[in-house]
Amino acid sequence: MKVVSIVGARPQFIKLGPLSRLLRESFEEIIIHTGQHYDHEMSDLFFDQLEIPKPDINLGVGSGLQGAQTGDMLEKIENKLMSIEPGLVLTFGDTNSTLAACLASSKLQFPTLHIEAGLRSFNKTMPEEINRVVADHTSDLLFAPTKEAVRNLENEGLTEKAVLTGDIMVDSVEFVQSKIDNHNANENPYALLTMHRPYNVDNPENLKNLFRSLKELSTSIIFPVHPRTRNILNSNNIDVPDNIELIEPQGYIEFQKLLRSCSRVITDSGGLQKEAFITGKPCITLRPETEWVETVEAGWNLLADLSDPNLADKIKSFNPEEERPDLYGKNVAEVMVAEIKKFISQS
Repeated sequence: MKVVSIVGARPQFIKLGPLSRLLRESFEEIIIHTGQHYDHEMSDLFFDQLEIPKPDINLGVGSGLQGAQTGDMLEKIENKLMSIEPGLVLTFGDTNSTLAACLASSKLQFPTLHIEAGLRSFNKTMPEEINRVVADHTSDLLFAPTKEAVRNLENEGLTEKAVLTGDIMVDSVEFVQSKIDNHNANENPYALLTMHRPYNVDNPENLKNLFRSLKELSTSIIFPVHPRTRNILNSNNIDVPDNIELIEPQGYIEFQKLLRSCSRVITDSGGLQKEAFITGKPCITLRPETEWVETVEAGWNLLADLSDPNLADKIKSFNPEEERPDLYGKNVAEVMVAEIKKFISQS
């Protein structure tokens, strides 16, 4: 049976890796890359490092306004799915690639699986929140990473489609961390910073507020700069404090090395909140809400406001002492493949 995996952005490549390796033992997998992330650091390098087969099809959509980008993806995905006629379409996460894939496969009535289903920030100003809701309601099978995600799906009347599988990121992180040489670890203490959410980086005042706070920290900060954020910094002549080191976007292995050696994480990324928890790093999330509420409830994730005048003090004083519960499961790819086989046999 043909299974089509549709990806387009860095977090999706990471989730695809461990699942693709197992899928190919039982199915013919065809990978469609929408081209949403298209430069080497954001795309090709992740396929190499995660040992994912090169995409069979690259739609080359590239960047653009939300509507135009999604519409272009929708048309091109639809054409490819009609020619392939898959038995199952796999989608991941909450990007425009996810939205277009779910809409196209649903309208063509190809069975669709949404991986990382049931996440809700309840913030409708986030494009990702719209994408998540539509993906869940148009898909035929929903793999929920946590009990909280299952509860969200239950509240929306989607219980019959939902399966608690655990989070595939556990497998991805373990796979890459096993490749890292401890002897190359950075011995100088530093915090790891990432920023890319439009509502954080599109307003230069938000970045200025953040840098004023981070300047008060005694620790060094390493900041792999997303292309979107670098453009904002350059076009607005924003001064970067001396304790912040700007570096280029990192490959997944390189980024995991930074994560392993850092003292804490400061981010607005959903995926990195999870990776920080999995690797035992305190995380300060620069957002008013999170999809990963269980990391906050476990005491390892602190939500913070960029404009908070006490932000520096809160970062300094955040030192979790609680045990880290097993929130995200083990051997998740195996669980997922078993559930896919069950779904297909019952279809």
